[in-house]
Amino acid sequence: MPVTSSPALWWRAWNALRGTNPTTLTEKDVPVPDLSGKWIIITGSNNGVGFEAAKKFAKAGANLILACRDPPPTEQHPTAAVAECQRLATSSGHDSTIAWWEIDMADLASVDTFAQRWLDTKRPLDILCNNAGMQPPAADVRTKDGLEIVHQVNFLSHVLLTYHLLPSLAQAAEPRIICTTSCHHFLGFCDIAHFNSEEGMAGEPYGNNKLYYQMWVVEMSRRLLAHPSYKHITINGIHPGYVYTGIWNNPRPDAGNSIRFPFFRWLASWLAISPEQGSLAIVYAATSDEFRANRETQGVGVLGGKGGGHYINRIWEAEPMPYCRDEAGRLEVWGKVSDELKLEDRGLADIL
Repeated sequence: MPVTSSPALWWRAWNALRGTNPTTLTEKDVPVPDLSGKWIIITGSNNGVGFEAAKKFAKAGANLILACRDPPPTEQHPTAAVAECQRLATSSGHDSTIAWWEIDMADLASVDTFAQRWLDTKRPLDILCNNAGMQPPAADVRTKDGLEIVHQVNFLSHVLLTYHLLPSLAQAAEPRIICTTSCHHFLGFCDIAHFNSEEGMAGEPYGNNKLYYQMWVVEMSRRLLAHPSYKHITINGIHPGYVYTGIWNNPRPDAGNSIRFPFFRWLASWLAISPEQGSLAIVYAATSDEFRANRETQGVGVLGGKGGGHYINRIWEAEPMPYCRDEAGRLEVWGKVSDELKLEDRGLADIL
């Protein structure tokens, strides 16, 4: 049955609050297998949970591409992140390839260029971590592509990157895509008429785009399963937790909520988990048997594996917003994404 209205506020608030679960996870909860020979691309990996996840992948022997912009001085430069990851790999006895490749999620042409650079290597891609993101700026900001900046950076650019890299992922034996969607998707509104955060939009860009992203993940999983070349690719949405990262402890001058509501910064300093703890959500979704594809449905993985199309709150599967079960709503999101990314012009409209 189509979802025609948003769930009750108390239900949305309760499920969003469940994302603040401060349980401390250990290596026993998230054991990392040997990743020697695997290739991983992780966006936003010079800081925060992305950097911490990259470090864990490096220690496990993975080859890494840190997909990051050339950042402002308030952030660690990707070259420093590469050096630390290389040190960890070497000290763990691995001869890994680790590099920074520049990508600007606020520029779709940059995403196209990055993807083509990877495709030109002809390597199979084992894991794609769509992690980079930002909080809304204080004022409405549009990118050179004419898109609201949160809408593009947090959502559309990662969708475009994923479309481009599907042929490379398909070459891997057990490929996975991990998308950082967030518990904030419970606070979003499915306002298709204002998909690009136009004036009059219900809700705000951050929550809405996290909702669209989780809906897209579910629809993407359905389409992957139905495609003979892609049915072994597992995709899931994750919430890394309420993490005390640079969003709170080093806010940008142009930031919105982290400046206007310092209360939340104070709250995060007391209740939020560390970036290292938050990174375990990415690592778990990328490597655990639980969310590996099921042999009977996707041709790889372990019997009993849950496969894709899920919302994972840290390392625990959780119920997403009801919109994610609404096929008509998912198809609307799918169509709007195709239009805004001009997938037909990019030769990607028929990839799924």
